[in-house]
Amino acid sequence: METPAASPLPPTVLKACRVFFLALFAVFAGSGCTSIQDMRDVVSSNNPFFQPTGPARIVIYLSEQRAYLYRGGQLAASTRISSGREGYDTPTGRFKVIEKDIDHASSIYGAYVSRETDEVVKWNVDVRKDRRPPGTVYVGAPMPYFLRFQGGHGLHQGNVPRYPASHGCIRLPAPAAKKFFDAARLGTPVIVRH
Repeated sequence: METPAASPLPPTVLKACRVFFLALFAVFAGSGCTSIQDMRDVVSSNNPFFQPTGPARIVIYLSEQRAYLYRGGQLAASTRISSGREGYDTPTGRFKVIEKDIDHASSIYGAYVSRETDEVVKWNVDVRKDRRPPGTVYVGAPMPYFLRFQGGHGLHQGNVPRYPASHGCIRLPAPAAKKFFDAARLGTPVIVRH
């Protein structure tokens, strides 16, 4: 049986590396991320042992399709987003979180579902334009981790195809939506810039 070669690193450095990688794994496993891509989508503080605290502030850059979460004036996380597509522009300006709803559903966009079979009769419905077929009920599109900042606009978990694709809201990947939701309070500043 061969004897393993001695490590060129001192034992204290090896132990520190093991602790770092175990901590990194714990952050990854406990974050709700399901892939390396999810981890890239939510870039948190470079130091896994330090997470900023303090009042939250959210800054959105539409031209970058990115959102930034600051805690106590320090960057806590950044993520890709999908904002309003052409004809459904996301408003720019300075706002505040005026509603938090962990399991929000759209009152405008969704589907018509059969009362008898629970099968979807019509997808991608806009209740202002699409008449409800007889025997159906409206079911709003799910918008988990909703942070309303103006009128019908807010941040929420959703599909993020790397370009503007929403009806005006700011969609975030699931891990980011939860992180932003948990950090925000009513009154948290939301700044949306081009």
